[in-house]
Amino acid sequence: MTKNAIIMAAGKGTRMHSDLPKVLHKIMDEPMISLITSSLNKAGAERIVSIVGYGRDEVMKAMEGRCEFAVQDPQLGTGHAVMQAKQLEGEDGDTLVVNGDGPCISPATYKSLYDALKDADMAVLTSIPEDARAYGRVIRREDGSVSRIVEYKDASEAERAVREVNMGSYAFDNRKMFEALKELKNNNAQNEYYITDLVAIFNAKGWKVAAVVAEDTEEVQGVNDNVELAKATAYLRDRINLEWMKKGVTIMDPKTTYIGPDVEIGHDVMIYPNTYLLGHTKIKDGAVILPGTMVKDETIA
Repeated sequence: MTKNAIIMAAGKGTRMHSDLPKVLHKIMDEPMISLITSSLNKAGAERIVSIVGYGRDEVMKAMEGRCEFAVQDPQLGTGHAVMQAKQLEGEDGDTLVVNGDGPCISPATYKSLYDALKDADMAVLTSIPEDARAYGRVIRREDGSVSRIVEYKDASEAERAVREVNMGSYAFDNRKMFEALKELKNNNAQNEYYITDLVAIFNAKGWKVAAVVAEDTEEVQGVNDNVELAKATAYLRDRINLEWMKKGVTIMDPKTTYIGPDVEIGHDVMIYPNTYLLGHTKIKDGAVILPGTMVKDETIA
């Protein structure tokens, strides 16, 4: 069964106050969309289509050879974005639909979405944050399946009391997704096509919609401005450093050590503070990385 993925990467990201498309803002010297593509590949995705719009030439140049592309112009909502991935229409397999501003979502979480399709036709990535704020609420039936997603502004008091919220990533049986997209309507205040409306369409067809709960709320947070970009950088830095320390790497000061997700490190390695190991750097056994080191795509013996 082919595993596909669609990355919604068409937006400008106005809250970044930047001419650079949001998905090209960097964490660990990697564009956010590059981190997402890498995680999707590690989760088993064989075909990835990025939906591009604002600054599409820049995004396509940065991601050349890493994925396929489809253009969304004009931009008429999340459901409309998925409709543009016409190269996947008619294909068998499972398809993830993910946001281009979720750089911290791990391969394991993406894999759990794919796995949910063994018992369902659609799966929604959810979380239960301390503060559910204005997120869309996930309403379940007694059997645990998802009956609907209600946007906060449209929710009743009882629905707003629900703490499980939609995090904006989904998995679909690919053929059923494209069949349901044909029934999507834009009769709302914004005249946009919302991917969340597919829940109701799937249910109406008797197709099961499941939910996958992400235990770590921070992992599934989106990045909408530079404050959240810094939070995401710190989160990924801590997660990667913890993994390496558990494998025996000595990191003198984890708060000032930045190791990219594709770096390889041997055993008995000591890393001093203020260090940046980026790209596809390889650190061999027994190496000592002195303070203030910054390397990218290098091998250190």
